[in-house]
Amino acid sequence: MATYLADRVIVYSGKPAVEATACTPEPLVEGMNRFLKDLDITFRRDPTNHRPRINKLNSVKDKEQKSAGTYFYLDTEGENEDEQPGYTAQKATAKGSKRDKKANTKKK
Repeated sequence: MATYLADRVIVYSGKPAVEATACTPEPLVEGMNRFLKDLDITFRRDPTNHRPRINKLNSVKDKEQKSAGTYFYLDTEGENEDEQPGYTAQKATAKGSKRDKKANTKKK
């Protein structure tokens, strides 16, 4: 969601309520990589709904991304520019889940 809201970010580092350092505004991908590197977390995009997912610590994907220095990447390949960001979620909810269908059959 934040990828649709900002193209530049300011990353703060330091100890809460003790000291802080603010970096100059930088592009979203570089800023997120800096922030996530400090937290030792890597993100990937879910291939079905394109939502960001946190990789498990020391998983194959986590190690690959850390060695490449890509803690976060903005993968817009294959996305339709005309498509609304929440389109896939709305589509999935419109069909209803198995749990919803079971609840409806029990009520009858």
